[in-house]
Amino acid sequence: MERIMLMVALLLGFGIFGHASDLKLGDPAPSLKLTTDEGGSFDLQSRKGQWTVLYFYPKADTPGCTKQACAFRDNISQIRKLGAEILGISADGVEALKKFKKNHNLNFALLADPGLDAIKAYGTKMPVVNMSKRWTYIIGPDLKIRAIEKDVDPVLDARRVAEMLQNLQKQSWH
Repeated sequence: MERIMLMVALLLGFGIFGHASDLKLGDPAPSLKLTTDEGGSFDLQSRKGQWTVLYFYPKADTPGCTKQACAFRDNISQIRKLGAEILGISADGVEALKKFKKNHNLNFALLADPGLDAIKAYGTKMPVVNMSKRWTYIIGPDLKIRAIEKDVDPVLDARRVAEMLQNLQKQSWH
């Protein structure tokens, strides 16, 4: 019985323990060094001095992820007017992201995290499967976490992000 309970705990709890699940507002954003959908490299440090929206999603070209990406595409001008850039992150490889971006005319970078480094660092890894939960982070110009949204509606995420950015920028963090 103990063995069964241990196995269940390991399966359900995999990835739950550790510093990633403890990220909170005001913490330094974990560093990111990932490959873009165009095959280039992205380092979160390059965003210092600018607002950054990291949205983690499960899988390219699936219904919810497509709705979320298209909502960001359609609202990108409003978000960029607030001085922020959108970056989508999933466990997909570069080729899948390139196809996803082309299929839906996405106008922002997608980052490939097949090794799950960022997904684990931000605590978004789903238990058991190598996919990310649908979470959104807003990173301030100081590279600190200013918002964490874990209850993400794919259709409404872009509008909520724009509202959160406006509210955050009214505060003294820029």
